[in-house]
Amino acid sequence: MSFTEIQPKELDTNFFEAIGKQWMLITAGNKEKFNTMTASWGGVGVLWNKNVTFTFIRDSRYTREFVDNGEYFTLSLFGGQFMKELGYCGKYSGRDVDKIKETGLVPLFDAHAPYFEQAETVIVCKKLYKQKMTPDGFTDKSFVETFYSDNDWHEIYVGEIVKVLKKS
Repeated sequence: MSFTEIQPKELDTNFFEAIGKQWMLITAGNKEKFNTMTASWGGVGVLWNKNVTFTFIRDSRYTREFVDNGEYFTLSLFGGQFMKELGYCGKYSGRDVDKIKETGLVPLFDAHAPYFEQAETVIVCKKLYKQKMTPDGFTDKSFVETFYSDNDWHEIYVGEIVKVLKKS
């Protein structure tokens, strides 16, 4: 199977389901070196007159280094068919294991960033903005204790959608 490029406005994905329940992989780097991680927080929308994604990556995640050091990253959505593999990519760090070897996921390389052959939809993003979440930003302080008691804060990334690929 191959991918067909579609316009962002053609996306018919239920992102509440695709991200929150089926998860996605955030991937950055190049053919020589890249990393991927599972995410279940994020979204798609419009900001600054651009179609964008917003994703959250904790300080401790190895993938954050790749996103920080590059201009692009991808979001790979799998339609719920690869939960075991995505679970592995969320549990183990690419610093310690070869996630690709262990999961059997097949990387493909766009001109901008890697993605995976098994994905149903791939969103290629150009970084526009990042900012670290801090306790001061929370209006409900219970979130700080619930999600950040270990001080492993998320960095928020806004990425312009530069390409969308659908499995054809």
